[in-house]
Amino acid sequence: MTLTERAAYIKGLAEGLELDKESKEGKIIAALMELCTDMASEIASIKEDIEEIDEGLDYLDEYVEELDDDLQAVEDYLDEECEDEDDSYDFSDDDFDGDFDCDGDCEACDGCDCENDDYYEIVCPSCGETVCFDQELDPENLVCPACGEAFGCIVDEEDFKKLSEEEEN
Repeated sequence: MTLTERAAYIKGLAEGLELDKESKEGKIIAALMELCTDMASEIASIKEDIEEIDEGLDYLDEYVEELDDDLQAVEDYLDEECEDEDDSYDFSDDDFDGDFDCDGDCEACDGCDCENDDYYEIVCPSCGETVCFDQELDPENLVCPACGEAFGCIVDEEDFKKLSEEEEN
């Protein structure tokens, strides 16, 4: 028996007793019966809403699982592509814009003489190539000169302090 049915049953019992609705006790019982009926209706409505939401969540859960499977397939495909490509890059190529330098230790510059603290070595998350970027470039909007992929990085706190001090001078 649902709450709404139980509230109707109790209301019927109260009416069958022929309570005097004008007496103090009768007024209280009648108000409680009305409250019980209203509450049962509201609870039934809330249960219906919860069932609809639950069905929607089931649909979304299945959809997310499908997206996850599709994303995994794309990642696997890209991993295979990266393994097939040659990891070397010729930095003397005309397409390279020359916006990096290093302290002489990175693979990209192959031991150049540019010992300068104004540049940072960063390993590209896409191709794994170590490249150097000018400190004036936005670390959140970098483009790897080796593979052309855009990425961002978090600047170390010490480097950030150094950058801030240099900007003030």
